Amino acid sequence: MKHFPLALLLIVIAIAFLIDLYAYQAVKTLTKKLRSEGLRKVIRRAYLMLNVGLMLALCVGFLAMDKSRAPSIGLMRLIGFFFAMLIPKLIICLLMMAEDAYRLLKGILHYGWHKIKRPHNPEGVIYFPGRRKFVSQLGLGLASIPFLGILEGLVYGKYDYRLHRQTIYFPDLPEAFDGFTITQISDIHSGSFDSVHGVMKGIDMVNAQKSDLFVFTGDLVNTRSSEIEPWLDAFKSFHAPYGKYSILGNHDYGKYGRFSGDEVLNEKLREEDHEKLKKHHETLGYKLMLNEHTVIEKDGQQLSLIGVENWGLGFETRGDLQKALQGVDPNSFKILLSHDPSHWDAKVKQDKQHIHLTLAGHTHGMQFGIEIPGFKWSPIQMRYPKWAGLYEEGGKYLYVNRGFGFLGFPGRVGIWPEVTVFTLKRSV
Repeated sequence: MKHFPLALLLIVIAIAFLIDLYAYQAVKTLTKKLRSEGLRKVIRRAYLMLNVGLMLALCVGFLAMDKSRAPSIGLMRLIGFFFAMLIPKLIICLLMMAEDAYRLLKGILHYGWHKIKRPHNPEGVIYFPGRRKFVSQLGLGLASIPFLGILEGLVYGKYDYRLHRQTIYFPDLPEAFDGFTITQISDIHSGSFDSVHGVMKGIDMVNAQKSDLFVFTGDLVNTRSSEIEPWLDAFKSFHAPYGKYSILGNHDYGKYGRFSGDEVLNEKLREEDHEKLKKHHETLGYKLMLNEHTVIEKDGQQLSLIGVENWGLGFETRGDLQKALQGVDPNSFKILLSHDPSHWDAKVKQDKQHIHLTLAGHTHGMQFGIEIPGFKWSPIQMRYPKWAGLYEEGGKYLYVNRGFGFLGFPGRVGIWPEVTVFTLKRSV
């Protein structure tokens, strides 16, 4: 049994504790002038007990966690609440630090002025001003915005599925495929689900599209094949007249969980579980594409659908595009399924074969960010420049799906779970 690294846990708790020190100063400032000393003590102690209790619960949860399996639903909720508290406190901390810098500068100037004008300083002069109540009030007011947003994301956002429609025009699209529709979902992460009703909202959305083709672009589970077993009936309910196709993501290789303390046995069990996962794709009715291609025919015309195993910078690199392209007509219209969008920048768009459209996932949009008309932002873009939506270079398109499920943080804030429907159109 492999447990969570103690050193990493202690570092996280230490950082959270330092942030808490500043946040607590805001609580003290706001309660300083309460007439009732008893009420003041109750509020301060309640704040301390809540935060100390949360940190202790996290420590116990992580230290007891079996690393061979995905975190329990209870632990994931604790993580979510921890971040719901931490991010607002970070806002308060930054505001209080800015005020302390102002107080320090003002105090130094005040001290210098008195030393010049009044070398023998009279008693009772206070050089450094105290914290101002309105700054603490402002900090708490600003912090309440992300706090409420994160709480909403924890309760509702993770199952607030959004339908994204993309119509893409290609001059060389075969005429028979003009108007052809494809539904894509990605990153199911079935080991994280905690609501049948929530998941079924997304399932029903997929079925309502009645697309010609269905594709799933990887990460069926978090760590083990057994995570999808309670959901097999739900995810095999999709219907598409031209077939259902899938690929593997980085989480589908079992690399994020241990099966045994013995390295040889661990690898053997991992491979057995991986083979079981592949069979689950078959049970779902998905044609799992492992560095291969197939031909989709309609009215005597064809397009090539290509699927590779995971290829990602810093992750599994089992994807072999050249193997998958063997036997593909160079003049055919090509759609590639590749889990990690970094594959497109590193390999796909430079390939001598023109791959018209690549469908990816993997990033989840970090499950946190801002998307409004004309603007989108997420911290994930520091790692993945192409992290959500449609991108085009030289007539080659990449679409990055924001993901169907969630991982780690048990919610979504601003970046909602996605079902995508593509309509292929022939441009004149």
